[in-house]
Amino acid sequence: MSDTPRDIPPGGGRIDAAIAFRPLRIAVLTVSDTRDEAGDTSGRLLAERVTRDGHVLAEKKIVTDSVDEIQAQVRSWIADPAVDVVVSTGGTGLTGRDLTPEALRPLFDKTIEGFETVWHMLSFQSVGLSTMQSRACAGLANGTLIFALPGSNGAVKDGWDKLIRWQLDIRHRPCNLAEIKYRFTER
Repeated sequence: MSDTPRDIPPGGGRIDAAIAFRPLRIAVLTVSDTRDEAGDTSGRLLAERVTRDGHVLAEKKIVTDSVDEIQAQVRSWIADPAVDVVVSTGGTGLTGRDLTPEALRPLFDKTIEGFETVWHMLSFQSVGLSTMQSRACAGLANGTLIFALPGSNGAVKDGWDKLIRWQLDIRHRPCNLAEIKYRFTER
């Protein structure tokens, strides 16, 4: 992680330089009926940002807008101890083929309701009222963090750069998801 001005967390957060950065293993899922590896600009952008910010790209896949395909891929990552986080892009809109929330929410042990609220606040700054068309969501499943972003490059930039990356950085203060990750499966 660099210390350039773009690395200043939004919303009053800060990075505690006394704490060592700890990379997480992040899987990236693109949900699309039309994109292949060559045309997957949002998935590629997300994967590049994951590694740019010091994390490990555990895997990157593309699946069609199918509840069964989305769930099968995400279930395999949830069961894999080498994956800490799943971030998907695509399928969060309102059309008949947008099925990512329907596929992911049943897998969640817990929903991260605050993610949706903060997502819409940040998205509103970029796209205004059009943020209403997004059903971005997040949750926990078997200790794995799961985030679902819309499929545009702008949504990936907003979601990763302004929100997710900071919560996955153990140095972010006053708090972050990375520091409590080990407690997600406690009973």
